[in-house]
Amino acid sequence: MTTSSSNDMIYSVLDNNLSRIAGIQGAVLLSNDGIKLSAYLLDQPQAERMAAAASGIAATMKAISREVDGGRVIRQLVEMDDRYLCIVGCGEGSTLIVVTSRKARLGELGGEAVRTAQALGEWLGTPERAQVPTA
Repeated sequence: MTTSSSNDMIYSVLDNNLSRIAGIQGAVLLSNDGIKLSAYLLDQPQAERMAAAASGIAATMKAISREVDGGRVIRQLVEMDDRYLCIVGCGEGSTLIVVTSRKARLGELGGEAVRTAQALGEWLGTPERAQVPTA
């Protein structure tokens, strides 16, 4: 599959699933090291900044989960004054960020974000970078 057709497929999955959410503002699919893989309804610079920032949040939640033997982190919901943010693990080594206005219902947001991540995760795998041993 070419990069262009991969991007088209990712965008199609994002559009088909996330367009159902009231107040959808955008989404970013990123590698766990913060590289933007695809964006939905967001411009390139904003999507790249969100990807970089969210990778740190996702990594922190994974570390906390390991510390308390919590297992896999399924999703993180963040409530802001004017927005909701949902961060969901997606495939091997990828993360999906979904941002909505406060018009969204949290159950709908969380459910659609997880379903979207599962749909992408079935065929998308971004392996985590191997740790380089220090000399």
